[in-house]
Amino acid sequence: MAFPLPLPMRRALDLANAAAAAGEVPVGAVVMRGDALVATSANAMRGGNDPTAHAEIVAIRAAAAALGTSRLDDCDLWVTLEPCAMCAGAIALARLRRLYFAAPDPKGGAVLHGPRLFAQPTCHHRPEVYPGIGESEAAAQLRDFFVTRR
Repeated sequence: MAFPLPLPMRRALDLANAAAAAGEVPVGAVVMRGDALVATSANAMRGGNDPTAHAEIVAIRAAAAALGTSRLDDCDLWVTLEPCAMCAGAIALARLRRLYFAAPDPKGGAVLHGPRLFAQPTCHHRPEVYPGIGESEAAAQLRDFFVTRR
């Protein structure tokens, strides 16, 4: 029996669809504080000519600005793809409480794959991590996007 996706992940997947329609790699991110939506973003690297404009980074920046603090320790991040090393570092620095992500990224991920940043002794903050929420839909978005590009 399939369960409906939590609303923050549904929103992140919708943002990823919008990113794909704009020619960006389909990744969406949502920052929540309890039941309140704090910030959302989709990848914006190509449109903004900014290699750091990953969905997670843009959403974290927006959440910090909205809340007036660099410490997001009572917030959770929902993202459609396993964060890369840059984004995992930002998650740790922002002190996000929980990370929920959809699709794993064996090639570029840094949470369950690659450097496994949160497992490193030099990582000062480790969020709770919940992978695989909406994995099939997020993986299909990515596959479909890259099939049309090859």
